[in-house]
Amino acid sequence: MPESLPNLTDFFASWELFREPALAGAAGGALLGMLGIYVVLRRMVFLSAALSQAASLGVSLAWLAQVRWSVPAWIASPTTGGTAASLIAASAMLAGRSSVATRRDGVLGWVYLFGAAGTLAVGTRIVQEVQDIETLLFGSGVAVLPADFASLVQLAIAIGLLHLWLHRGFIQVATDQDGARVRGLPTRLLDTLLIVSLAIAVSVCTRILGALPVFAFTVLPAMAALSLAVHVTQALPIAALVGGSCGFAGYVVAYRYRLPVGASQTLVAVLLVAAVHLVQRALSGLLALHNRKHHDRGHRHGPDCGHPAVPHGDHVDYLVGDHLHHPDVEACHDHGKLDVT
Repeated sequence: MPESLPNLTDFFASWELFREPALAGAAGGALLGMLGIYVVLRRMVFLSAALSQAASLGVSLAWLAQVRWSVPAWIASPTTGGTAASLIAASAMLAGRSSVATRRDGVLGWVYLFGAAGTLAVGTRIVQEVQDIETLLFGSGVAVLPADFASLVQLAIAIGLLHLWLHRGFIQVATDQDGARVRGLPTRLLDTLLIVSLAIAVSVCTRILGALPVFAFTVLPAMAALSLAVHVTQALPIAALVGGSCGFAGYVVAYRYRLPVGASQTLVAVLLVAAVHLVQRALSGLLALHNRKHHDRGHRHGPDCGHPAVPHGDHVDYLVGDHLHHPDVEACHDHGKLDVT
């Protein structure tokens, strides 16, 4: 007889045991989801992957220093090693920024490959920590120490306040650096603060959650939020909410179905983005069908018809879906899709 799987009642009955790791997934997902908006906007999706692999290498080197050279843990702590490595990687990316996209991508690829290969290579020298190396790469936050959870929450609050204060500048730099420079914004400073805050967040979350869910949380919630939000400012809290929900729900799903936590959190985020995409396509289809039926019944455009009026040359068109319609005495003519360039 197959063994029955645990249920949610069992999970919450043991809440004292699962509280820190479940809430750590939520806090890390919320923080990285918010920061991921800028990553996706700047088309640097693999930035977080490269930083997380660099952080993994830094953590591995810290363990190596403790095991092989007896360096005190307070000097070569995994958190210190991961943060230092991710900041060095961020510095390399800042120094390697160029108008040529291939150069930027080359730097990201170099950091990612060096971090991943270096982590695996160092892992062969610290056999007693091989379980932790696998956790770093794939994520298995089954247990989180209260001190780690507290540091993650404090970091999330600090970075959240920084981005709340400077979010307009960060958005401008992420979407239009030339325009930000023309407006007199300190683009170099804002760019540095943005990448450094991402590097620190990625390093700490990689140490606690693992590289796989960290990469997922900095990409997938942002994709969902940007497709749902009307503007970027609105997308930031949506991405934080989606990321936090995926982090917590992924932990619960891992408990319920006995899956690896990092893989479960990643799969939940993937399925959520896919669901958002399918719902949007269905709603777009229903809206198009509604508009066609609406006009087939003799709908007449005018100031109070419910469709947005758009000036077009010497007349006014009306926006129906993403098409401009121009009514005249005899019929309503489709002027094609609205040009937003």
